[in-house]
Amino acid sequence: MGTYRILPAVVASVVVFVLGGCGSGEEGAGVPTVDGGTGVSASQSAGDDVAAYVQARREYVKCLRENGIDAPDPDAKGNIDFGGADILRALKKDPKFLTATQKCGKDLPAVPESIEKGNQPSLSAEQIEVEREYAACMQKNGAADFPDPGPDGLGQGEWDQTSAGAKRATRICGPIIGVPATPGPGKG
Repeated sequence: MGTYRILPAVVASVVVFVLGGCGSGEEGAGVPTVDGGTGVSASQSAGDDVAAYVQARREYVKCLRENGIDAPDPDAKGNIDFGGADILRALKKDPKFLTATQKCGKDLPAVPESIEKGNQPSLSAEQIEVEREYAACMQKNGAADFPDPGPDGLGQGEWDQTSAGAKRATRICGPIIGVPATPGPGKG
């Protein structure tokens, strides 16, 4: 069951990476203030982040089109629907598509947290409890900075995945979410 929750996250990460954007780098970040801030409230900033992200995705599509790729317009959240898994697999093998995405994806901003959370599936009470158990295990076994899940069961923040303690905790706690402690040999 846990593997099925991890696979969509991995696929989504790969899609976001491959389908990065051509942002112009000219997004208005707000007017700097004397104290180094932008003079923008947190709610305005979140809305501005989404607007800047969507605009960057539009620029990305424009760049793809200029490089010979027939890309659809992004939706209101910046998502670009190329038409399903089979089409996406074929595109990932197309040298023209790969060249265009590398050229156009260099300035794409990160997906705003509000959009990323909105794209996550809702978890059941049982799944949320598993996420809490996993977080507690990670924290107890060497990844003290592993974030506690929020009320929706989704992670809250970043953590250092490269430390020896984090790697050990991941091996120990992986089975809680369906990841084998010792993965078998890879295919291919």
